[in-house]
Amino acid sequence: MIGILIFPDFQLLDASGPASVFEIARRLVPTAPNVQMIAAQPGPVRSSCGVEVVASSLKSAKSITTLVVAGGLGVEAAIDCRTTLAFVRRHATRGARVASVCSGAYVLAAAGLLDGRKATTHWCRTQDFVSRYPKVRLDPDRIFLRDGNVWTSAGITAGIDLALAIAAEEHGDAVAKDIACQLVLYHRRSGGQSQFSSLLELKTPNGRFGTLLTWVREHLDKPLTVDMLADRAGLSPRHFARIFTAETGTTPSNAIERLRLEVAREHVQSSSDPIERVAEVTGFRDPERMRRAFVRAFGQAPQSLRRAARTI
Repeated sequence: MIGILIFPDFQLLDASGPASVFEIARRLVPTAPNVQMIAAQPGPVRSSCGVEVVASSLKSAKSITTLVVAGGLGVEAAIDCRTTLAFVRRHATRGARVASVCSGAYVLAAAGLLDGRKATTHWCRTQDFVSRYPKVRLDPDRIFLRDGNVWTSAGITAGIDLALAIAAEEHGDAVAKDIACQLVLYHRRSGGQSQFSSLLELKTPNGRFGTLLTWVREHLDKPLTVDMLADRAGLSPRHFARIFTAETGTTPSNAIERLRLEVAREHVQSSSDPIERVAEVTGFRDPERMRRAFVRAFGQAPQSLRRAARTI
C-alpha cells in the first residue's frame, strides 16, 4: 500500500498530485499498490485551500511500502506531533520507502530521517530549513532527490516528478512514460528549481547582499571577481566570501554562475539572439563554456532548450 500522510492545512496538490500518478499506475499495472490518505486524526482533513479529504487512521496503515508526506501551511503543527513523527520513523526503520513533497521535508527532518542525507525542499524555505536542520545536506536546486530509501522533492508540483520516478522504479520506465502521457506532463523535467526562481528570491531577498545581487544581475557582462564584489560590499575579499557563503548558502562564484544561467536561459528561450551573443552579454564569453554550464544545470544544451521552447 502507498500511504499519503496529510494533516490540517496541508497543501492539496502535494497529496493529490502523487495520488493521481499512483492511481494511473494501478490502472496500467493491476498489481500496483492501492493509495490511501492517512492522518494522525482520521476523518475529514481540511487542506489549506478549504477542500477536505477523508483520511484513514495511522493504525489502519500497516502494510505501507511507500509513505509520502505532504507539505503545506500546517507543517509547523505536524512537526510537533509526536504520533506523526513516530509513525514516519517507524516505517523508515522497517525499510519502507519514505518520501516528502515540498515542506513535508520538515517532517522527515524532525523525525531524524534526513541527518547526514542529501535532501531538498521548496526553494523559498531554504534559509529557514538550513538554520533548523544543519545536519541535512540540503540542495535547494533539485526537483527531487533520493538518498537510500528516503526521497524528497521540491515545491508542490515536484511531488508529481517524484511520484513518476517512484513509478519508474517500481514498474519500469515505459509505465512511467505512459502515466506522464495520461497526465499530459513531461516524463522527466530537466534542470532544477533555479529555472523557476531567481537566486535573489531563492536566498536572501532582504539580506545584506540583496542590493549587491541585484547589481550583479544587472552587470553580468562584467568580469565579476570576488575582489570586485567585496569592494562593493565594503569588506575584505576573505571576509566577504565567508559571510556571503554563510548567509546565502553558496559561494560568490556559484551565485554569479546561477544568475548568469538564469538570464542566459531567458535570452535563449525568448529571443532569437545568436548563442554567441547570449554568451557574451551574460558574461560567459565563450559559447562552449555556457554550453557546459547549461548541461550541468539544465541537462540540455542552449540549442536544445531553444528548440523545446519553440515547440510549446
